[in-house]
Amino acid sequence: MEARAHLKFVRISPRKAQIVCDLIRGKDVNTARAILMQTPKAASELLIKLLNSAVANAENNHEMDADRLYVSEILTTPGPIMKRYMPRAHGRAYRINKRTSHISISLKEKE
Repeated sequence: MEARAHLKFVRISPRKAQIVCDLIRGKDVNTARAILMQTPKAASELLIKLLNSAVANAENNHEMDADRLYVSEILTTPGPIMKRYMPRAHGRAYRINKRTSHISISLKEKE
């Protein structure tokens, strides 16, 4: 049995979110939470909320023990890109891509 949680259309680049996701993949929930609390990245706050949501899903929906959970899978995929334009010299316009991410996490119980 596994518990999942999803975070969609987050205004953070997938590259930046993937760095923090790699830190907690395969770790147990308490260790992952401690790592995220000490990581000075913008994605760590989002991932703390997502991890807490997945733990709550595991406890309430699947009757799993929170002390035996670990992060079995965490994925960051690119979402839609918001395209904006910045005026430049000689009447030109440069495009600025504001990237979004979809982050999903799944937790399993240790046997």
